[in-house]
Amino acid sequence: MVDELPARGDAVEQTARTQSESEDDDLAWSLSALSRLSAARLGMEDLLTEVATFAVQAIPGADGAGLTLIEAGRADTIVKSAPFVREIDGIQYGLGEGPCISAAALGKPMRSGSLGGDPRWPRFGPRAGRLGVHSVLSLPLISANQVVGAMNVYAHAKDAFDERSEHLGQLYAVPAAIAVQNAQVLAQTQRLAAKFQSAMTNRAVIDRAVGILMSRSGITQADAEARIRLLSQQENAKMAVVAEGIVAEAVRRARARRTEGT
Repeated sequence: MVDELPARGDAVEQTARTQSESEDDDLAWSLSALSRLSAARLGMEDLLTEVATFAVQAIPGADGAGLTLIEAGRADTIVKSAPFVREIDGIQYGLGEGPCISAAALGKPMRSGSLGGDPRWPRFGPRAGRLGVHSVLSLPLISANQVVGAMNVYAHAKDAFDERSEHLGQLYAVPAAIAVQNAQVLAQTQRLAAKFQSAMTNRAVIDRAVGILMSRSGITQADAEARIRLLSQQENAKMAVVAEGIVAEAVRRARARRTEGT
């Protein structure tokens, strides 16, 4: 019996080593998949969902993950990798209390293996526990010393996440934050470009309406713009909308005259 102990101990050590290597492989796969994500090809929410999905693969014990993108002046974008995550995160944000909120506010990981009895979140924890979600690992996504979001990784089992899980999660969170920020910058650029294009289009329509009023009434450009502005206020509509109406009416009249002439 004494001779069997070293062999049994070797087997346990080999099993632990194999598990560790498997977890490292999962992390490597997730990081590789993360590096191939294209913010230009995917929409913002689709990209964030992929980041959350890869987190489940990267972090041992995870059953689902959610990700929150924080943008000043805009509503937070919240995505999930599994249906139950939406319900859990909905409770968290509805209460304004929970590990993701704490992780984002404090800029450090939050881990719990028994949410139902965790005193840090006395309202959120019991409700999550009653839904069968007992473990969470929340990680702030930090890029350029700024918290750009937070990632929640959930498990149904108790004590599903240990220090190694947290370590692997933090390794994943670094490139995840960069991917999220790149997507955020691209989305902001696209919004600005769309806003600029809209402004240019509106200006062109207003200029055409000004020209029509000038030729029709013999007034100056300033007076024509003032008339459009006044109509805008009276009709409670944007100047571009009023200008479109003037242009459309001018086109209708021109077509009517052409029809009468024939």
